[in-house]
Amino acid sequence: MLRSIGPVWDGNEVWLVVGGGVLFAGFPEVYATLFSGFYPAFMLVLAFLILRAVSIEFRSKRPSAAWRGFWDWVFGLASLLVALTLGVAFGNIARGVPIDAAHNISLNPLDLIHPYALLVGVTAVAMLAQHGAIYLALKTEGDLQDRVRRATSRLLLVFIALVLLTGIATVIFAPHLLNPYRQIWPLLVPLGAVLAIANVARENRRHNETAAFASSSLGIGLLLASVGIGQFPAVLVSSLSSAYSLTVFNSMSSQLTLTVMLIMAVIGMPLVLAYTIGVYWLFRGKVNLGERSY
Repeated sequence: MLRSIGPVWDGNEVWLVVGGGVLFAGFPEVYATLFSGFYPAFMLVLAFLILRAVSIEFRSKRPSAAWRGFWDWVFGLASLLVALTLGVAFGNIARGVPIDAAHNISLNPLDLIHPYALLVGVTAVAMLAQHGAIYLALKTEGDLQDRVRRATSRLLLVFIALVLLTGIATVIFAPHLLNPYRQIWPLLVPLGAVLAIANVARENRRHNETAAFASSSLGIGLLLASVGIGQFPAVLVSSLSSAYSLTVFNSMSSQLTLTVMLIMAVIGMPLVLAYTIGVYWLFRGKVNLGERSY
């Protein structure tokens, strides 16, 4: 399982840094409000990411089964908590947070833990678990692949049930997200997400992991886009007053900064994407255990 992500996991985490950097340069008001208000959550995410990296490296330092088993548990628990914490944070952002007139978030960290945010967090765990299981089935073979395929089927059912439950909860706890969907064309995005997730189940039954993984990626992207469309033009919704919300218009950088960012993105992103695609292509195919395995 570790060998399937070995060549790519470290590079994947760099995209989190890129996202933070882009947010800082393009929308500094959002960056300041978000990172100050959610500081404990972000520190937890960083701690869990560090534990993931440490556990991968440390488990190979000794041949003891107990030693390896301990770090495997650390890796699994940290991975689960990363997904849960990010999901809870996303649930709070979707529902709205108490942003005041000075664009500060004033709350107790425990206030971030409420039923809707926890539901979104659990849904995020199920979403990423089924996504990772599909990838693992794509990269493995034999008994492990059979086990993963069976687990994927169960995880898909849980994920679909949680998505439906989250949709109902959104109507109750975050009705502002439904306003743009009074028109027809925005409905195409969540409808596309539903079709993509349904196709994941179909392709998984056919043992076509490549198509299932592509559909899962598309479904996750469209689910996130659905929330973005629901909030637009707001980036961070204030639960105190809509006048205090941070939007793409009142929180963006200067025109010069955005122009420089566009130039850098046009030059740099194709290179980064080409490198990423090259790494995945180089390490394509099934993995197996060898002398250099973790």
